[in-house]
Amino acid sequence: MLGFLVRLLPFWVREPLLILVGSVFGVRIMYLAHRDGEWVAAAIGLVFLVFTAVRVHTVARALRARRAPAPADAAGETAAAAAEPQPQRPAGPRPTAPAAPAVAEKEPNAWGQAVAAVAVFAALGAALWLGPHLLPSDDDAPRAASCAGGEDEELPGAYRRTPRAVTGDELCNALNRPDLAQLLGTPAETATVVSGTSGTAPLTDGKVAQPEAEVQFDTYTVNVSVTYNELSIAQYVKLMEYGEETDVRKLSVLGRPAVLASDHTMKIEINVGGGGSGGPVEQGPLARTLSVALDAKDRGGYYDITVWSTSGALPDDSALLDIAEKMLPTIPERTV
Repeated sequence: MLGFLVRLLPFWVREPLLILVGSVFGVRIMYLAHRDGEWVAAAIGLVFLVFTAVRVHTVARALRARRAPAPADAAGETAAAAAEPQPQRPAGPRPTAPAAPAVAEKEPNAWGQAVAAVAVFAALGAALWLGPHLLPSDDDAPRAASCAGGEDEELPGAYRRTPRAVTGDELCNALNRPDLAQLLGTPAETATVVSGTSGTAPLTDGKVAQPEAEVQFDTYTVNVSVTYNELSIAQYVKLMEYGEETDVRKLSVLGRPAVLASDHTMKIEINVGGGGSGGPVEQGPLARTLSVALDAKDRGGYYDITVWSTSGALPDDSALLDIAEKMLPTIPERTV
């Protein structure tokens, strides 16, 4: 069917089209064959180029035939003019008719038609071929993950007893900033997983509110939690002295007491296909945590901003400080 439709096209449209298609496919296939080392593809590309050369020869021969008049027709016209009897004109001076300006009929330029057809089809072919690579595509662009709305989520009783407590959804919206990847030193990355939960602190029998939010990138993962207990940063630092935390550094953030410390995460493997059993709990990669008091007087409660990566690499401490200084003022304080 396609070949029948092509044969219906005029000669000066069909032939340039075949030349364009043959040259584009031939060159493209030869390039791919050279890159991948496929000799079968090279043979197919050579067939396309030979086909294109034959069509070019056909167009060139048609152009030469169109420009040169046929010898047989010219000889016939000369013989007919010689055999035709000439009318007898009376003697005397012959009247001269005014010479009319000769207007030569300009035939269409076949080469121009061919070049124009090839140029049009070349532009269309280039647009179809290069368009997906040059034009931005919204479907292919990675989209940042967003926080799931938890307005209908029933909060634990600890949140009702703690007027200042924020929800996990509010904490997630504060953490999932457009400039979070830039603050981490990886501005080209996009958040892949975002979550927020309104839970309670462990070992408190559900009496201490502890909302949590987490944002994952390809390089780093950032976790923020808020613990509404009576433990101050000063007391927290004393506990660190008896624990396994390393590289402890006391400082101030937004006028509030704060402390930086490092500790290893836990690695837990769960075999879903084997009835839920898994391996033992192992030591995971190193994490860096910035703990900041809820207020300048350090009356109890703190924010934990933790960063880690599966490779074990960590950003500079300045990244944690930048996140805290930009994120903490945006966390709303909820009241009853």
